[in-house]
Amino acid sequence: MNRTYTWTIEGGRVLGPAPFFIAGIVNVTPDSFYDGGKNYDHQNAIANGRMLAEKGADILDVGGESTRPFSESVSIEDELSRVIPVIKELSKDYIISVDTVKSQVASEAIEAGASIINDVSAFSFDPALLEIVADKKPGYVLMHSQGSPEKMQLSPQYDDVMENLLSFFKKSLDKLLKAGLPKENIVIDPGIGFGKTVGHNLEILRNIDQLMDLGFPVYMGLSNKSLWGKLLGLESDERQNATQAATAVLAARGVPIHRVHEVELTCQTLKVVKAITEGR
Repeated sequence: MNRTYTWTIEGGRVLGPAPFFIAGIVNVTPDSFYDGGKNYDHQNAIANGRMLAEKGADILDVGGESTRPFSESVSIEDELSRVIPVIKELSKDYIISVDTVKSQVASEAIEAGASIINDVSAFSFDPALLEIVADKKPGYVLMHSQGSPEKMQLSPQYDDVMENLLSFFKKSLDKLLKAGLPKENIVIDPGIGFGKTVGHNLEILRNIDQLMDLGFPVYMGLSNKSLWGKLLGLESDERQNATQAATAVLAARGVPIHRVHEVELTCQTLKVVKAITEGR
């Protein structure tokens, strides 16, 4: 395989070259499905972020607003109060991504030390976010979703899910590039679980090569998702093995960036993939 990737982030810094990058999830929310809100406390969130970095995370993805299905939006003030203290502290030592759809949060997070904007809305909820990204030139995760988190899983429908994703990415990438964000700053996320049924999600994962053919690194967020619960009858704390199995398959097919809860397990998975596939 012997593929390596780079990702340009805020300030023109370059991550890589590396075959894989791991983004460790730091949810500063009271209702995280994974940790039950224990990292809602700033000091707990900071300690968790440091632990994830020590276990091998290349990026810490800090979020102050839940985007799980049926979650409700929070105010700008609440989101800022959650994430900015955590970003300020963790960015002293680590590469920080902020998971937000709000232009003001993105702007203040970059000022606080964040280098990557992880935007589940593709700048559709707050059009000013496109201006912030074009001006600041952070690393940018362009994600596909159908609808807002409150409604996206009510009845997701597509005539052809892959055709829809490809059309969406081509149009959105064109907007980003015309606005002035360099190609090397952009990665694309198919948005597993964001306005998609189990069948839609599996169709996307089967055809991930079509997204890679767009010429941008794929950023994958499938850690402990409800997809695995519905497919295998697993509770949220029982989905680690399914997550790692899918991660191994996708990494072997060329997906380089993995957003996960269990960083140490993912490091092991990716090392196995690299050992088996390198030189192929």
